[in-house]
Amino acid sequence: MPTSFNQSVIEEFRANAGKVSGPFEGGDLLLLTTTGAKSGKEHTTPLGYVRDGGLLLIIGSAAGGPRHPAWYHNLLAHPLVQVEIGTEAFGAVAVPAEGARRDQLFERVVRAEPGYGDYQAGTTRILPVVALERSAPEAGEGPREVNNLADKLMEVHTWLRAQLRHVQAETDAHFAARAAHQGSGEPPVPSLGLQIRQHCLAFCQSLEFHHTSEDAHLFPTMAGYHPHLADTFEQLRVEHRTVARIQGELVALLTGINAADPGRFRTELTRMSEELTAHLAYEEESLLPILAEIPWPPAGPPAP
Repeated sequence: MPTSFNQSVIEEFRANAGKVSGPFEGGDLLLLTTTGAKSGKEHTTPLGYVRDGGLLLIIGSAAGGPRHPAWYHNLLAHPLVQVEIGTEAFGAVAVPAEGARRDQLFERVVRAEPGYGDYQAGTTRILPVVALERSAPEAGEGPREVNNLADKLMEVHTWLRAQLRHVQAETDAHFAARAAHQGSGEPPVPSLGLQIRQHCLAFCQSLEFHHTSEDAHLFPTMAGYHPHLADTFEQLRVEHRTVARIQGELVALLTGINAADPGRFRTELTRMSEELTAHLAYEEESLLPILAEIPWPPAGPPAP
């Protein structure tokens, strides 16, 4: 769709609580904001969707064109996306489905919206089916309300821990499927797969952003008020560098996911888990009492 048309739909969507006119009128519509694979800039695209349980399914149809849409290439590079439905906005991890699961999900989509079947019939490429998984802490974990900076830090740490467990569980399932394979030939799961790749990239990119923000902003600011914690901040920075090295090795393995060595990936993931778990615990023990005294969100400037 032309950019000018997209922009008009986006503006109407946001001005009318998700309701629009024209070709999208009466349909299920969301706004998907991705990060450019090459530019690093945010791009928002209006897309139809189909609900499947707790998932939102979107299709890389490009109206049946010969190439995958730009937003699909963006989410492969940056799996963390922003979703708007009605007046609600939330973060999600975008996970393309593969193989039999993709076919099953596409059948469900076509039952709900037959037009996607027409698009598939009109092109030789396989239309991607992408599940948008809401990126939120697991039920019962972390503070329910964020009232201070300690709560905010715990909210981030809880999400990171949950994502790491998710990747570990998927990796364990991958190895279990390989071990259970009977007979000759390659097992039915020869590669680590897009699902593990997307969740691991989402985790790694979030972790990098979190640690970079702490090193550049949080730690220098706190050090000015608490000089006696200088050694603590230096130790946290050293741990950040250690975690970053392991993270870099994981991301390098994920670059060619279909050819990745599962054993090496699992080894690096275990290292990441051990280092990060110890780091988060040390950071919480050292900083939470101080951060609990700082309100969040920060108070705005006084009214004129």
